[in-house]
Amino acid sequence: MSVPFAIAGVQMHVPAMTSNLVAMLHRMDLVMLRFPWTQMIVFSELAMCGPVPNHPVALPGPEEEALQAAAAKHGVWLITGSVFERGADGALYNTASVIDPTGTVVTRYRKMFPFRPYEADVTAGKEFCVFDVPSVGRFGLSICYDIWLPETTRTLTAMGAEVLLHPVLTGTIDRDVELAIARATAVQFQCYVFDINGLAAGGIGRSCIVDPSGTVLAQAAGASETLPAEIDFARVRRQRETGVNGLGQPLKSFRDREVDFSVYRRDSNVAAFLDTLGPLAMPAKGGMAGMGAGAPETVAPLSAHIPGKMTY
Repeated sequence: MSVPFAIAGVQMHVPAMTSNLVAMLHRMDLVMLRFPWTQMIVFSELAMCGPVPNHPVALPGPEEEALQAAAAKHGVWLITGSVFERGADGALYNTASVIDPTGTVVTRYRKMFPFRPYEADVTAGKEFCVFDVPSVGRFGLSICYDIWLPETTRTLTAMGAEVLLHPVLTGTIDRDVELAIARATAVQFQCYVFDINGLAAGGIGRSCIVDPSGTVLAQAAGASETLPAEIDFARVRRQRETGVNGLGQPLKSFRDREVDFSVYRRDSNVAAFLDTLGPLAMPAKGGMAGMGAGAPETVAPLSAHIPGKMTY
C-alpha cells in the first residue's frame, strides 16, 4: 500500500554576494503556515549563498545547523538546495544536505558534474546520493547540470530511486532545454522529478514538477512561488511494472538488454571521436573552434568504431 507524501519546492529570490539563510528560514515558516501538510521542502541550487563562492562554508557548520533546527521545528524533511562547501581537503564543492524531521543530517551530496568551464573552480563529487524516507519510498538527489548526463539518473534509479530531487540554478537561455530534459528524464526513468530553480542571481525560475509519465504537474513562472504537490509512490511502482501508460517499459528493457555499451569503457575505441572535440574550455570571442575546414577528416571511418559495421 502506498503512502501519500507531500513535497513543496521553493522558488525564491537568491542574492549573489550575501547570505540568504535568514530568508530561507523565513520562507520555511511561510510554507508551513500555508501548507501545513508539507512533509518535505526543497530549495534551489545555491539558495543559501548564490552563484559567487566568496564565502564557502564548512560542513558541518553553523549555517547547516540553523537549517537543521528549522527542519526539527517544523518536523519536515529538508533539501537545502546546495551551498559552496570548502572541504577538509581544501577543495571547493557544490554540496546539498539532506536533513530529516528530527534535524539530523542523513546524507550530503556533492555535485558530480559542475557546469564546466563556467564552474572551473568547483571540484566534482564522486558519490551518488539516494536515501529512504521510512515507510514511504526512496529518493535520489542530483544538482543542475548532473541531469544533462542521463547516466546520473540511470544510476540513481538503478539504486531504487523513485523520486528525483533536482535543485537547479539556471538564469540562461537554456532553461527551455532543461525543462524538456526534466520531462524526458521523468518518463525515461519512470520517476517523479522536482526541478526547482531560483530567482535573481539564483535563476529565472520556471520550476516544475513532472510525474512518471512525463506530464507536468506544476509549473512556476518567473516570480516567487511555492510548488506543493502530493506524490503517489504506488503510481511509480505500478508504472514500472506495467509500462508508461501501459506502453513502454524502459527500466526493464534496459535490465534485459542484449548488448553492453562499450562507450562506457574508457579504453574502448568506440568513443575515439570524443577525443577530437578539443578541450573543455570557455568559448572565445570570434573563436572558430569546430569550424575548421578539415574538421570532418578528423573523424575515423565508421568501420573503425563499430566492428563488423559496413561503411557506405
